Amino acid sequence: VILGSGGLQIGQAGEFDYSGSQAIKALKEEGCETILVNPNIATVQTARGVADKVYFLPVTPGFIEQILEKERPDGICLSFGGQTALNCGVELWQKGIFAKYGVQVLGTPVETVIAAEDRDVFKVKLEEIGEKLAPSIACDTLEEALEAAKIIGYPLITRAAFALGGLGSGFADNEEQLKRLVEVALTSSPQVLVEKSIKGWKEAEYEVVRDAYDNCVTVCNMENFDPMGIHTGESIVIAPSQTLSNDEYHMLRTAAVKVIRHLGIIGECNIQYALDKDSEDYCIIEVNPRLSRSSALASKA
Repeated sequence: VILGSGGLQIGQAGEFDYSGSQAIKALKEEGCETILVNPNIATVQTARGVADKVYFLPVTPGFIEQILEKERPDGICLSFGGQTALNCGVELWQKGIFAKYGVQVLGTPVETVIAAEDRDVFKVKLEEIGEKLAPSIACDTLEEALEAAKIIGYPLITRAAFALGGLGSGFADNEEQLKRLVEVALTSSPQVLVEKSIKGWKEAEYEVVRDAYDNCVTVCNMENFDPMGIHTGESIVIAPSQTLSNDEYHMLRTAAVKVIRHLGIIGECNIQYALDKDSEDYCIIEVNPRLSRSSALASKA
């Protein structure tokens, strides 16, 4: 079973259709029967003759469970449907649905997805191998966020966990702005991360592919045309990077491989960094344990 990305607004998520249809082709070459779940009819992957079976149903745990019960597949792929498919997979795994029907998650294990998406766990994992994050505190309520702000100090950036496209993220220079941002973030996400602002640093990212035998390849690196503080989706990304020195390039590459191996990602992922242009100081912003917009760019670059 391959989970698609569901119905999304125009101009978003072309990358998931592209990667999903490639995944279906690859599985068919291996002689596997493919069952696609994607309610978005305006995609290549739902066209006749691509997948063996297509269910035009919402990518939600209730519907996926019914499909698993009916089809009894051997495996399921979660990393080709963006955040929608990942969140749905995490919920099914937590409810024990995969174990109930004997379905194996192909690619990155769900524990690893949670480790990369849950900001608290992610922070602990990076500290285990001595990698740096911007000083941050994960909060579940507005009160916790205001307390965190007192500890870290303004200016701050807020990020919603388990979200696509920077939903509920923004910059706050005072308590008033922080309240507004956190209230919005908590309507769409269970957790919000309050972290020290590193506005103005360079933003770079690496696409990394790792297989089950621990072979790791950095496909390509990219650099944002705009510095930290402008969302990647509203900026220009250049592959390969143009202004990183050789030392910086290799320093970030080594860190990327180290982090991906430690998290235990299998398949495609993307790691984003903030790099101080005046010193070689850097910190890791996040790891996407799935195909992302950058993956589509990297495959064409």
